[in-house]
Amino acid sequence: MRKDKKQVIGEEISDDSIKLFLTVEPADSTPPSLHKLIKAYRGLRIDDFERFVGFFIEAGYDLNAKDENGNDFIALIQDQRMAEPYIEVIKAARG
Repeated sequence: MRKDKKQVIGEEISDDSIKLFLTVEPADSTPPSLHKLIKAYRGLRIDDFERFVGFFIEAGYDLNAKDENGNDFIALIQDQRMAEPYIEVIKAARG
């Protein structure tokens, strides 16, 4: 890194950038709601994911969407080591 470049860690992501995850569509038979959650999980830090879930619900998407094998978002990510905070966000949003 050049000396005149300041490393930026944890820069705030705009709402519009977070809402872009609502526009992604699956290329297979995955339900759109589930696909959007997985993409956001993979691409957003936990604080931004929490904001995303608010936009997701506001847009009318389904937090309980399941794939063709009956797996919801939590079932698909629960064995990943960084998943727990994301799972907690979903559980809280579900009520």
